Amino acid sequence: MTKTEARLRRVAIGETAEGRPCVARDDAVAPIETPLMPEAKFFSLWGADAMPSVPNDGAAPDFHAWFPPAGGFRFELIELPPQGVGQDAKAPTPEEMKQALKETEALLPGLIRTMDPRRPGMHRTDTIDMIYVTEGASLLVLDTGEEIAMGTGDSVVLNGQPHAWRNPHEAPCRLLTISLGVKRAG
Repeated sequence: MTKTEARLRRVAIGETAEGRPCVARDDAVAPIETPLMPEAKFFSLWGADAMPSVPNDGAAPDFHAWFPPAGGFRFELIELPPQGVGQDAKAPTPEEMKQALKETEALLPGLIRTMDPRRPGMHRTDTIDMIYVTEGASLLVLDTGEEIAMGTGDSVVLNGQPHAWRNPHEAPCRLLTISLGVKRAG
């Protein structure tokens, strides 16, 4: 699939000064791809770092980090490739890994600091994540090692727990995600 084919259409409806609905934007969202996670695609569809108010003109709120701060939100689609797809047979050199981490941080700010360096893919965020599997299947892996099979039409709500996603299947898996930034107690 080429990057052009992977684009998703995004339509945002706003309101004019006269109170009439209007199409504020109708555009394509290209995937974010990083060498640290070959063949994975991250689509940032919408988000804000603070709760917006309505009515508004439908302009895209300004935000920079992949995960929202407390009071913010993100709307994303993540495509997980089958395990092993796009990965070289040899392990990266320390310099290659350093460069991949740097590129990933530039493309998906804040993602790396949520990761457990001892357990690839395991991460913890200060968010409530509402996830719906739109296509394919994968495993949700909890910090305890428990694996939960998730398939098309399944949903899960994560309340800030450490977790990872694995796709041992032959086809990609797409996860539609809404993340609400929250404060972690204690």
